[in-house]
Amino acid sequence: MKILEMLGVFGGLALFLHGMQMMSSGLEAAAGGQMKSIMERLTANRFLGVLTGALITAAVQSSSATTVMVVGFVNAGMMTLNQAVWIIMGANVGTTVTGLLIALDVGALAPVIAFAGVFLMVFVKKIKLQHIGQILAGLGILFIGMDTMSAAMAPLRELPAFLHLMSTLSNPLLGILFGAMFTALIQSSSASVGILQSLAAAGAIPFSGAVFVLFGQNIGTCITAVIAALGTSRSAKRATCIHLLFNVIGTAIFTAAVLVLPITSMIEGAVASPKGEIAVMHVVFNLVTTLLLLPFGNQLARLANLLLPDRDTAQEGGETMRLAYLTPLVGGGKDGGLGVSAIVEDQLRSELRRMLEMARQNVDTSFQAVLARDTAPLDRVEKREEYIDFLNREISRYVSRLIAIETNERGSKVVSSFFTISGNIERIGDHADNLAGYTRMLAEHEIVFSDRAREEIGEMRDISLRAVSALFSGEAGTPPWLAQVAKLEQRIDDMTDGFRREQLARMRGGSCSEEACILFSELLTDFERLGDHVLNIAQELTKAQTTL
Repeated sequence: MKILEMLGVFGGLALFLHGMQMMSSGLEAAAGGQMKSIMERLTANRFLGVLTGALITAAVQSSSATTVMVVGFVNAGMMTLNQAVWIIMGANVGTTVTGLLIALDVGALAPVIAFAGVFLMVFVKKIKLQHIGQILAGLGILFIGMDTMSAAMAPLRELPAFLHLMSTLSNPLLGILFGAMFTALIQSSSASVGILQSLAAAGAIPFSGAVFVLFGQNIGTCITAVIAALGTSRSAKRATCIHLLFNVIGTAIFTAAVLVLPITSMIEGAVASPKGEIAVMHVVFNLVTTLLLLPFGNQLARLANLLLPDRDTAQEGGETMRLAYLTPLVGGGKDGGLGVSAIVEDQLRSELRRMLEMARQNVDTSFQAVLARDTAPLDRVEKREEYIDFLNREISRYVSRLIAIETNERGSKVVSSFFTISGNIERIGDHADNLAGYTRMLAEHEIVFSDRAREEIGEMRDISLRAVSALFSGEAGTPPWLAQVAKLEQRIDDMTDGFRREQLARMRGGSCSEEACILFSELLTDFERLGDHVLNIAQELTKAQTTL
């Protein structure tokens, strides 16, 4: 094979993958949030769930992106494992659309489609139409890449070494293994099926051997979801297990059927082109497997529970610090924005709520410790503070990577606000930790606050908890709610000024020791700053029009 022909194969593959990426990114930018809402609403009924998964996957040309989104929903507790089963089944059906489009040989229209898309992207100012143009341009580029690959692969049928390699794939096990490994490598079943169609069209692989490679490709596509499930909850891992079980069971059934029944001969007799044969077999594989397993969806969920049982608390490591909701960004976001911003908003929100609840507990515990001069709770406060710092670092690291690949305008704004919110929650935790530190000084130096100072500290505790708790409100992100939080913050400022004046009066009257006055002044500073950070969070939530 000549160097130019080899470059043609790689160039065609690059265009194909880039076209898929453009389509997914354009679709996410145009409608990522709506797809997420649809998915959340239509999963209670198994048939609607399968249809939803199929339609979304057909639109984004990637079962991996849909499955990653499902893993995220399950991990965030927004979808049950039983609901996830139907979406995953539908995703396997929807992924066959790319092969069908290639088989229809619409490549002749590819330049026109690509031109129309680029025209909308470059010459139209309306953002929504630009996103539609990105989808069309991606589709056109995808088919141009496929035609380039097909033309470059034609000489392969003249190479004895390559023909020998292809002949070995007629062995079912070798064919399945090759298909699974290749698809796992490029993390796209649509792309690997398209390459297989190009090989078949070039006469480089017979249909009888291609079917086993095709079956393996359905298993290999699970690798993206497997990677996405790393570091997630047990339920999220089970969703990935269901995806893998579906394709392994389907492969076992169809491998046996092809070896016993004349299925390949029937398809060859009914379909004229090699590309069409592979596309039809891909549809039959996923559709029949879905129909066979549809009545057993709940049993699949139970099997996943058996394969991945719950761990004991001791096995989980007790208080080991970890992210409870965020899933890893797969392949640097190569699966398109759909698998990213459609789920990450809810995951970040859940993680930040968890972080804020820790900070709220520390505020409460620290004020109580100061009032009681009790150092016993301080170890708990310090451990929570370390956990809050850990979550802030991990969330900030996650968001900084996400911002670089985010394509949805609203999603980008929300994610950026969450970055700021995480930092402010961490600062609330710091001030609570400072309050706890004053308890040690009170106990070690036997410092006693006056009765009036203790009353003021009790008032500080009450309004601080009211302010932090207001951030959990379901009305968060609305202007009226922001006005209420701003009033609380102003009340904290007014109380701080008033308490400082009363402290000065106590100092002049000799009812406040020097050490107590210094500590009380420091305490007031932390109290005031705590209110500032609560208002900062509220402003960010309103700017992004979202909630915690």
